[in-house]
Amino acid sequence: MRRYLLDTNHAARLVTISQPLRQKIFEHVGLGNEFYIAIPALTEILFGVSLLPRAVVNLEEWYRLEQILGVVALTQQDARQAAYLQVELRRRGRQIGTIDAQIAVIALRENFTLLTTDRDFDAIWALERENWVSG
Repeated sequence: MRRYLLDTNHAARLVTISQPLRQKIFEHVGLGNEFYIAIPALTEILFGVSLLPRAVVNLEEWYRLEQILGVVALTQQDARQAAYLQVELRRRGRQIGTIDAQIAVIALRENFTLLTTDRDFDAIWALERENWVSG
């Protein structure tokens, strides 16, 4: 069994029924793999899908999808580590946004594989990640 954390760029695609990523995730759920969403990413997703022309349908579909996703909260220690991560990366000439830093520390804490298309995570060598959208 593998445990995955969905970055916003993967999770937001799931509201589209015909999305190949959606089918792949459902196949993996059937194999016993688990999928999670971090609270900071959940905020981004709900905001983003609410702005689209199909907002009502998108939100209804998202709420159905939440039945198969675990939700992971951000702790006070996560917030501290995310800030530290941002500072350390900046000192090395790299940038990572606050929400991405929070997602990264949650993935590291829980030993999740992060599903993302975001190259900003490349600077975090200890973070296991995969891209199921373009590969």
